Amino acid sequence: MAALQLFLLGAVCLLSSSLALPLLQEAGGMKEPQWEQAQDYLKRFYFHGLKSKEVDSLETRLKEMQKFFGLPITGRLNSHLIEIMHKPRCGVPDVTEYSPLPSSPKWTSRVVTYRIVSYPFPTQNLSPVRVDQIVAKAFNLWSKEIPLHFKRLRLGIADIMIGFARGAHGDASPFDGPGNTLAHAFPPGPGLGGDAHFDKDEHWTDGSSLGINFLYVATHELGHSLGLDHSSDPNAVMYPTYEHVDSQNFKLGQDDIEGIQKLYGERSDSRKR
Repeated sequence: MAALQLFLLGAVCLLSSSLALPLLQEAGGMKEPQWEQAQDYLKRFYFHGLKSKEVDSLETRLKEMQKFFGLPITGRLNSHLIEIMHKPRCGVPDVTEYSPLPSSPKWTSRVVTYRIVSYPFPTQNLSPVRVDQIVAKAFNLWSKEIPLHFKRLRLGIADIMIGFARGAHGDASPFDGPGNTLAHAFPPGPGLGGDAHFDKDEHWTDGSSLGINFLYVATHELGHSLGLDHSSDPNAVMYPTYEHVDSQNFKLGQDDIEGIQKLYGERSDSRKR
């Protein structure tokens, strides 16, 4: 519960804070809106609590981003970083507040319940029935690898509450319309813990037409609901930026499997494969 409160409070405080040093650039010609977008991006996704006497600055956060994406650590902004910042992505930070006590929250029950409480705007390719099917498929991708069973509830409070919302929706992490932040989810725990929220303003699809593939994003967000952080492996589903995928052959990456099995152990019965 304490970790969840820190996440929510940190999101509010850091979004509005001003930092010590301006961003440096490797090449000239960047327009003022790009600088502002870059600063907002770093504040949102690279929380960097003070470590010892280290100064908390945009340059420091930029280095954290370069480190996360496996890029040369210069502390300077360039066109490649701007390109990454413009990609649709998950709203969960890549680097959170520093804590001397590492935490790996997870569900302690072998049966985890979920409930779908709201749906996206109706489209030809993503009706409520398709949403139900895709969510079940996303849970199955995880359950094939770990000894957890996911049970859907039609009424009441479930461990993982799933829904679509627009703008501000009661969790201090408002959505921003089409593009940019697609969804976010909370780590296991009481209250908002485990819940997954999707931006209703996105053009969600089942993969058969242009738009945001709901299976990919749902599988990613449910990884957070189970306790996983973002991965810096571009082949992992838990990579923070959105990638177009083939729904027919979509599966977890090896890094995803190793991460979730580190939390819950390996599934050993015949249902795994």
